[in-house]
Amino acid sequence: MKELRYFLLLAGLVSLPVWPVGSGAQEAGEEADSGFKELELFTEVLETIRQGYVDSDKVTYEKLINSALEGMLADLDPHCQFMQPKVFDQLKRQTDSTYEGIGVTISTKSDTLTVVTAREDGPAARAGVLPGDQILKINNQLTEDVGIAQAVNMLKGRPGESLTLTIRRPATQKLHEFEMKREVIKQSSVKDARILDPRLTAPYRMGYARILQFSEPTAVELADALDKLEQEGMDAFVLDMRNNPGGLLNSAIDVCGEFVKAGTVVLTTEGKPGSGEIKIYRTSAEAKRRIRDYPLAILVNHSSASGAEVVSGALQDLKRCIVVGETTFGKGSVQSIIPIGEGKAIRMTTAKYYTPSHRTIHENGVVPNIVAPLTPAQEQALAEWFSKDTLSPEEQKKLGNFNDSQLIRAVDAMKGALVYSAIREEGAPAAAPAKGETPSIETEKPDSPAAPEKPEAPVAPAPATSPE
Repeated sequence: MKELRYFLLLAGLVSLPVWPVGSGAQEAGEEADSGFKELELFTEVLETIRQGYVDSDKVTYEKLINSALEGMLADLDPHCQFMQPKVFDQLKRQTDSTYEGIGVTISTKSDTLTVVTAREDGPAARAGVLPGDQILKINNQLTEDVGIAQAVNMLKGRPGESLTLTIRRPATQKLHEFEMKREVIKQSSVKDARILDPRLTAPYRMGYARILQFSEPTAVELADALDKLEQEGMDAFVLDMRNNPGGLLNSAIDVCGEFVKAGTVVLTTEGKPGSGEIKIYRTSAEAKRRIRDYPLAILVNHSSASGAEVVSGALQDLKRCIVVGETTFGKGSVQSIIPIGEGKAIRMTTAKYYTPSHRTIHENGVVPNIVAPLTPAQEQALAEWFSKDTLSPEEQKKLGNFNDSQLIRAVDAMKGALVYSAIREEGAPAAAPAKGETPSIETEKPDSPAAPEKPEAPVAPAPATSPE
C-alpha cells in the first residue's frame, strides 16, 4: 500500500525535471540528490499524519501540502514565500502610485520581521516607529510565523482603520506598543533639494538632496534638482539615501547614470552557479543631460536597502563617490513571482546583485568609506528632524536644531576633495622643455582667461547642520 501511495504521489503531485547528460561527476552528484529517498520519507510522514492526527479537518491533502510548501520556501531565505490565492492577488494589484497603510517598508532580518524604513510623513513614524524596530505583533497576532507578503497585507487596510504594533527596539531591547490609523500614503521620491548653509560648507557651496525611494520619475526629478543646484554655483553634492528601502531597479540604474559615463556597467545579476544566467546593467546613453564631475558624497545607514545599495555600491566601486554612514541593510537579491496554478504562486530568489567589482550586496551590504554610526538617541532625533514638515509650528520650535553628525562628516569629506583637487591643479608640473630650449620662468600666461568669480554665498538665518 505504501508503494502505491508513493507512486501516486510521484505521478500526481511531483514533476521531476529531466536533466541533459553531463559528466560523470555531474551524474554522480545528481544521483546522490535524486530525491527519491526523500520523497518516500515525505510521503510516509504525510500519510502517517493523515491517519493518526486527532483533528481530521486539519489534515486534508491541500492543507498539509500547502503547509509543506510554506515551510519549504521560508527555509530558503527571508524573501522567498509560498503565496495563497488571496495574497497573490493582492500582490498583483500593488502597482499604484498610492497605497493604503501605515507608511513602513518591512523585511526579515535575523529571522525577525523588521522595519526597514518608516516614512516620516506616515502614521507609523508619527506614532514613534523607527527603522530597525522588530515587529513582534500586528494587532495582537504574533509575526514569528508570518511571511513578508502576508505581513504587508496585514499592515494595509482601509484609511481610518486602527492598527496596533508591538515592537522591540534592538538598540535598547525595550518593548513598545504603538497605536495608529491607516492612511492613503502617496509615493514620493526626491526631497529637500537645496544649497546647504554656507556656515557649514564655507568657502564652498554644496548641494544636498534626499532620495526617499526609487520610483518611475526619480532620475528625472534628481536631474532637475541637480540642474537647479548647478545654476546656483554648486561645487559638490551630498546625496542622502538613509532609510531608502529601494524600489524600481531601472530607476536606480538611471540615477547612477547622472554621475558616470553613458554605457558604464553599474550592476550585474547572476543566477544559480553554472546556469549561465547573467544580466549586465549599463547606464543609458539617453538619460544623461550633462557631465556632472564635481565631488559626490552618498549618505547611507542600516536601513538603506536594495536600490540604494545598488547606487552607493556601484558609484563607490567606480571611484565616483565617497560613501559615508553605516553598513547598509544587505538586500541584494532578485525575486521572481512564479504562478503555480489555481491562483497560487511562489516568490523565489533567482539571482543576486553584484557591484562592478563583483562584490555581492546580499547579506553583506555596502561598507562606507567613512564609517559614522549614530547612537539610538541620535537616530531618534534624525527621524524627528526628517518628519518636522509634518509637525505644527509649536512642535517644530520644540524640536530646535539638530546636529547631523553624518552629514557633517560628508561635508568635511567634500571639502577635503575640493582642497586636494585645487592643490593638484596648482601644483601640476609643467611640461619638460625641448632639448636646447631655455626653460620658461613664466608663472602665469598673460592671455589665459581669468577664473570666474565665485558667487557670494547667501547667509541663512539659522545653521542647517542637517537636512531640512
